[in-house]
Amino acid sequence: MTLSNTKSNLLTTLNSMKQCQLTTGPADANLRKDRLQRSILLIKENHQALSEAMNADFGHRSIYQSSVADLATTIKMLQYSIDNLSNWMKDERIEEPAPGVQAWIQQQPLGVIGIISPWNFPINLAFGPLSGVFAAGNTAMLKPSELTPKTSALLAKLVSHYFAPEELTVILGDAEVGQAFSSLPFDHLVFTGSTAVGKHVMRAAAENLVPVTLELGGKSPVMVDEDADIVQAAERTLTIKTFNVGQICLAPDYMLMPQAKVDTFVEAAKSVVQNGFPCMQNNADYTAIINERHYQRLIGLLEDATNKGATVISLAPQGEVPYDKTNRKIAPHLVLNVTDDMAIMQEEIFGPLLPIKTYSQPEEAINYINANPRPLAAYYFGNNSQHQHAFAHSTTSGGLVINDVMTHVSIESLPFGGVGPAGMGAYHGVHGFRRFTHAKAVVLQSEDGASNLRLRAPYHAMQPAIEAFLNS
Repeated sequence: MTLSNTKSNLLTTLNSMKQCQLTTGPADANLRKDRLQRSILLIKENHQALSEAMNADFGHRSIYQSSVADLATTIKMLQYSIDNLSNWMKDERIEEPAPGVQAWIQQQPLGVIGIISPWNFPINLAFGPLSGVFAAGNTAMLKPSELTPKTSALLAKLVSHYFAPEELTVILGDAEVGQAFSSLPFDHLVFTGSTAVGKHVMRAAAENLVPVTLELGGKSPVMVDEDADIVQAAERTLTIKTFNVGQICLAPDYMLMPQAKVDTFVEAAKSVVQNGFPCMQNNADYTAIINERHYQRLIGLLEDATNKGATVISLAPQGEVPYDKTNRKIAPHLVLNVTDDMAIMQEEIFGPLLPIKTYSQPEEAINYINANPRPLAAYYFGNNSQHQHAFAHSTTSGGLVINDVMTHVSIESLPFGGVGPAGMGAYHGVHGFRRFTHAKAVVLQSEDGASNLRLRAPYHAMQPAIEAFLNS
């Protein structure tokens, strides 16, 4: 099928969904809650099959990681919307703007939302946006990643059992289908993925003036201040760098620390990894890299860094290989003495590799962060409250966590999103509801219409009053 035919078929589906919305009218609170509840049921009643599909797509993926990040966390997001949407939906009354005039803000659904979800958390990053989309009264078309074909196919099958096609439709296909999908005239488009692809998505959406929410990632830094607890920094940073083996948009991408702290950090990192993963290659808790291309890309980053003078330290258990092509498992690696000409300091890593760059003064570290594209998240370790506030005010990122990593993403009352090259727009909780809602201004004029009479000709009788105001 040609690209034009694919787009034509997708457009027919979209127009049918839009027409259905116009015919049935906005979804009330009960229908919205029902859609959210059916999303929860889909996950709960099929959690084992979903985990098995993700495991098959990755070659091996920790069942626990899938259960926590893709299933339990997503259910929590959906339930949070159920619990709060009745309040979110209420008209927002404003102060009477003129005698007898009433005004309020009506929370109106946008319509049909397009969602392009990625492979790294294929359930969370599909139903996470849907928690806001459904709460706001919209319907959706979902294009899951072709890099997790078994999970995507299962998702399409399950969605057809739990939802009518006019409520939620899953579109399967490769990058060409994704290209056609992103060019459709949705009422809003959500894309989660790389910055490079995000540019193409935004360009395609602009042809129809479709507003976009882009969650793109980037290189999220970890600054370790002079007074930081180094063992704590190692424990909490490596926890996320080994979860899904760092295939997370919010994973720490590089660390900044004083030179005197590096040796202590390296020893602490070895201990953390050894305690958590006494073996890796045959460990059910340790996840594989998603495919051969990404595996080779990560090995290439290590080789490039080594060739340009970096010191690479494998954290593989004693007696194990640092990486194995047959199962695509790569042990965590620390990369010391990095320079900016190394690819590992230029590209988003998306794997268990952790470059460490040193600084002499804290200002040097902050200046380095600010000299680079704004990240999806920034992480700071240090116990001086003044330094914490200085870091928060001196750097710009989608989110900031102090003395931990990635904690903010699971707090539903906080917005989740990027800034600059890391993305635009935020969702989660009420922020997702607002993202997928049109805040419509509504005014009920007073019976005498007095507030509008100043615009009605003839004007000469009102001129003195206006001049008096301008000259006051």
